[in-house]
Amino acid sequence: MSAIILKNLDISYGHTKVVEGVNIEVAEGESFALVGESGSGKSTILKAIAGLAPDWSGEISVLGQPRGRNVDQGFATRCQMVFQDPYGSLHPRKSVDTVLSEPLKIHGLGNRDARVIEMLAAVGLDQRFRFRYPHQLSGGQRQRVAIARALMLEPKVMLLDEPTSALDVSVQAEILNLLKKLRREQGLTYLMVTHNLPVVSFMCDRMAVMNKGRIVEIAPATALHDGSFTDPYTQSLYAASGGNPDRKD
Repeated sequence: MSAIILKNLDISYGHTKVVEGVNIEVAEGESFALVGESGSGKSTILKAIAGLAPDWSGEISVLGQPRGRNVDQGFATRCQMVFQDPYGSLHPRKSVDTVLSEPLKIHGLGNRDARVIEMLAAVGLDQRFRFRYPHQLSGGQRQRVAIARALMLEPKVMLLDEPTSALDVSVQAEILNLLKKLRREQGLTYLMVTHNLPVVSFMCDRMAVMNKGRIVEIAPATALHDGSFTDPYTQSLYAASGGNPDRKD
């Protein structure tokens, strides 16, 4: 079964169409990237899937369930999103414990203490962090908390919107390694937005290249090593990155 299917997806903000005719099928367990320049519509697609961009047409389904336009608590147990800015996505006046417990309370789930401790451990944080507030955490620690929050309801699909771009370079690798480990251990499917081609090479199986709201090419991530792209825009994007993103000059 496919984890994510998008068919003829159009997304608008008011009278402006920002995504047009997008067709993507992401397999269960796959890590799939949306890449392209800023403003190409990548993050907007994630927001539509997550229910944060309601003005869309076409089809969205996650794990075989169609995505409606209304609030759907059941959807939250299948799919969660991790945002770009870990400080902006965490409430500054809520402790880590409150942030992680909230999804369980909303869905009426018990065993909260054990679940909070388990998720903190899963993202590499011990119990000392449980009652701290966002301002008491580093950027990397905040993003670990954001990832833990997304995992609290045990979803199988994760939407990752530039999950490391707001972090120091020294911390980015730690978070990427964590995401890779969690995907392997928990059988997760990732749909990741990034403009960083080395991240795609490290994290993803396939990639869709977007330009002005449209997908111009879908290619395996291995194309980043051999340059086997067919679309002129993708070729120019690849050339601008210096070719093989893993090459050490």
